[in-house]
Amino acid sequence: MTSVAVSESVRTSECPSDRIAPLWGSVIVDEQIKTKLINHTLLALQLRGTFPFETTAVHGLIALVGPPGTGKTTLARGLAHQLSTVLRGEPTRLLEVTPHGLMSAEHGQSQQLVTELLGEHLPSLVDDGVKSIVLLDEVESMAVARSETSLSANPVDVHRATDAVLTAVDQLAASTPNLVFVVTSNFVKGLDEAFLSRADIVIEIPLPDAKALTAILTNTLASMSTVYPQLGALARDPALARIAADCVGVDGRQARKLVAQALARRTATAINAGGLTIADLSVAANELRNEGRGEGHRVRAA
Repeated sequence: MTSVAVSESVRTSECPSDRIAPLWGSVIVDEQIKTKLINHTLLALQLRGTFPFETTAVHGLIALVGPPGTGKTTLARGLAHQLSTVLRGEPTRLLEVTPHGLMSAEHGQSQQLVTELLGEHLPSLVDDGVKSIVLLDEVESMAVARSETSLSANPVDVHRATDAVLTAVDQLAASTPNLVFVVTSNFVKGLDEAFLSRADIVIEIPLPDAKALTAILTNTLASMSTVYPQLGALARDPALARIAADCVGVDGRQARKLVAQALARRTATAINAGGLTIADLSVAANELRNEGRGEGHRVRAA
């Protein structure tokens, strides 16, 4: 019987899904990144369903790494719906795992819960053969770099939990060809080397450049113009490119929030977003850039 901790750590969504559908397109990254992600997913499903693991050495494990706020988790979530689209409406499934709840301070509990999740619960959820994407967000909490583990952090349990992950990934690679893991990490150095070596591909999601930031601001304003039509003109304003250039070094999440920060600067625009101006956005971008000079801010060098 699946324990409560394990069953509550997995959220299941069936695709195609109207809720998940917009996620893939909402992430503004180089299209080659999306192409790699979908192609490696399709290939893993095809090869593992046709050949034994000993022939291909394909684990069905894709790692998305990079700074926070760059869209890794959103891309992984959107992948299941995108997969269904590419396969012309064939049903697919998204299984989102919250790893943090499985890492217990009690001796031996982490290993037991990880083994139960990966060795029993997930296989039971996909035993109908439906192509399934398993998202392990911030996977470094499960596959901790054993060589870097402090002696004060109960390394025996950490090692055992990581060992359990490795064992399960190997077993699932051979036994469950309709399942593909997509894992994300903000801190790749914290990932165990043996786990990372099992990835079929490691895809880096970088901070957005000026072109991508322009596209993010444009997309945000254009989407809001469905309610506030005046913002449509702002979305087409060439001055957005200059504002985006001023924001290089921020992540995609911060870039989208820039519009809200600009709206909050004046009571009039907080009440009616349609009154937003390029000047408001420019001032908000300058404030964000200046804040980035202070210690501890998340803005990174380009």
